[in-house]
Amino acid sequence: MKEELIARVIQVMRINTSWMTWNLFLAFIPLALSVWLFRYKRGGSWLWWLGFLVFYAFLPNAPYLLTDVIHLIDDIRTIQSVWMITLVLIPLYLLVILSGFEAYVISLINWGYYLHRIGKSQWIWRVELITHILCAVGVYWGRFLRFNSWDFITQPDALLTKGVEEILGKQPLVIIAITFMVLAGLYWIMKRVTLGLSRPDTRIGIKSESTNSNTPNI
Repeated sequence: MKEELIARVIQVMRINTSWMTWNLFLAFIPLALSVWLFRYKRGGSWLWWLGFLVFYAFLPNAPYLLTDVIHLIDDIRTIQSVWMITLVLIPLYLLVILSGFEAYVISLINWGYYLHRIGKSQWIWRVELITHILCAVGVYWGRFLRFNSWDFITQPDALLTKGVEEILGKQPLVIIAITFMVLAGLYWIMKRVTLGLSRPDTRIGIKSESTNSNTPNI
């Protein structure tokens, strides 16, 4: 019985390692781009704008990991061991999902840092809300319509037709609205946790945040 359970766990872990690694790789692409775009570069060149478009095309991959919790349900049914689920499966999923969402949070913090650097701090909260909306649509496209980030290049006609038509229905709009609220709520919490854990000597405008919450702290 123990051997059979261990074999099931190993099988599930092998399957999960494949898609988890790939999804985390996609989630960290916008994070890497955000460092290059918003920390070390100044906008204006065609290369910067190209990187900016790629950044937004891949950004939904980071919060998309939240929806991978559906795989956890299937894995729980497969393993059927409270100890293995509690000590192995759930911690693994939490690590992967939180890592992906943290990549989303830091990416937007870097975006806010850039806006602050060019004197557009008042736009930070607007940009964050717009980004949450766009990513909510992107998550819906990815989870339900199975579109990928590179489909903007490989099949833009399908995105403009099927993608737009689908999100205009009542049920998709409800799902997107719920996704937006989840993203906005989790982002608000994790942004403050991330900024709170950042080193004091790397913070910018810490005093002004008490009067203007749009000013980034790192």
